[in-house]
Amino acid sequence: MERYKSVEEIGDGTCGTVYKAINLETSEIVAVKKMKRKYYVWEECMNLREVKSLRKLNHPNIIKLKEIVRENNELFFIFEYMEHNLYDIMRERERPFTEEEIRGLMTQLLEGLVHMHRSEYFHRDLKPENLLVTNNTIKIADFGLAREVSSEPPFTDYVSTRWYRAPEVLLQSSSYTPAIDMWAVGAILAELFTLCPLFPGESEIDQLYKICCVLGTPDWTLFPEARNVARLMNISYSMIMPANLADLIPNASSEAINLIKQLCSWDPLRRPTAEQCLQHPFFYANTWVPRPLGDPHQLKTDNAGSQPNLELNLWDFSHKSTADDCFLGLTLAVNPSVSNIEMVHKSQSTKQDLLFCSDYEDESQYAVFWSLFPPDHPPVESSLSLAFSGIPHSTMGMGMGMGGGESGGFRMASLQPNFLTMSSHFQQHQGHCR
Repeated sequence: MERYKSVEEIGDGTCGTVYKAINLETSEIVAVKKMKRKYYVWEECMNLREVKSLRKLNHPNIIKLKEIVRENNELFFIFEYMEHNLYDIMRERERPFTEEEIRGLMTQLLEGLVHMHRSEYFHRDLKPENLLVTNNTIKIADFGLAREVSSEPPFTDYVSTRWYRAPEVLLQSSSYTPAIDMWAVGAILAELFTLCPLFPGESEIDQLYKICCVLGTPDWTLFPEARNVARLMNISYSMIMPANLADLIPNASSEAINLIKQLCSWDPLRRPTAEQCLQHPFFYANTWVPRPLGDPHQLKTDNAGSQPNLELNLWDFSHKSTADDCFLGLTLAVNPSVSNIEMVHKSQSTKQDLLFCSDYEDESQYAVFWSLFPPDHPPVESSLSLAFSGIPHSTMGMGMGMGGGESGGFRMASLQPNFLTMSSHFQQHQGHCR
């Protein structure tokens, strides 16, 4: 260990003490974890869960174990250095995280868990103190309680800090799964919004009571293997009703509340996996970008600030339209900067069309065909099918996901039958369009 010079102590736990140190040969800042017990055999060191798991796990969101040193029967782990842990960051914050900040942190945490669980390990001690952060990059650390998914029960009862401990662990279930990590993720997600723990129990029985106060009392038969289920039954007799999670976390979106509810489910089988969580709508809330109304190289923006006309009046497309009109819905295909919109009747052998166009010749490529039934069409019910023909090279958004070169349609219900016999009205305007 003569290559490393200790700078300061940065943490002290049950198993070891962590120091910030500098590598004298490379000037690299590292974190050195000195184990508290003695190790007399090298094989014993290599069989430690923390060593076995971290040698197998290699991911940007999992702390990197750089070196293992045994000197004078003392064991040292050399880790990459991280500046903060999530607990300290939350404690020092003066305002809550924004949902976008929370989304970024949770995405990284879940991606690390996806890799861990796929590698057949689960952490069993997820909590803010074990999530290290540098420059908005978060990494899972402290794998002292990590186990292989394939490990045979019975498992250790006392895992994870109490506030993030899943019910099946509190009830001393003889077996559990990586779902206990997902419960901790739900509790951490809630805490990122409020900066306060969701289930701050003062003892194991109080921890169960705090969970019941939020989730309501469960069906205790969900835990058939629990050795301490009498604790839950005693609480269940009071029939605590669940709280409204949105009231407890008022600054969270409905998507965030839904994800927390799924993760903090009494039933481990109902909790989503880390991979499933990443597909939850919470992580896509702000990724939809509205399609622009046309090609910026071709469309004018003279009326960008005008108020849209929300009415669809087929009789008023004439020179009476003002320059401030901006039609939404069906008429978004028309260049909103052009004021004089005309209609003409176009006769065909099998159908009759309405042509929306501009009396500006250079805008004629934005014509949109709106197909109607011909006058001799057999009687139909009081509804109308509207079909939009493809518009070559058009980038004008229709407000319905239609793009250039495609065709589509929809139905308008409860239209009057005489709506289908309008051709004579439009013929008088035919001269205004090419």
